[in-house]
Amino acid sequence: MGYYSKQCIDVFLENQKQLFDKPVASTPEEAQEFLEDCMAAVAGSLKEVQAYLEEGGMDVSGLSPEELAEMAEVFPLGDGTYLIVEA
Repeated sequence: MGYYSKQCIDVFLENQKQLFDKPVASTPEEAQEFLEDCMAAVAGSLKEVQAYLEEGGMDVSGLSPEELAEMAEVFPLGDGTYLIVEA
């Protein structure tokens, strides 16, 4: 499937409505293409999520780890890693 793991794609397909009003992908192939187009990132921890978002100019310094994990742009992958999708 390319750069994004099956787990990333499945989690994004299942939970994309947390970030978008309407689905942006309906198949794994469409999800893969969408993630590539928006240059979604995978972070190994919430600290990495925070660093990535701060690097992109978002002020998340006052957020707790729980608040970071609940952001619409952050998709927990269930294994301690996170998919970050910026719309």
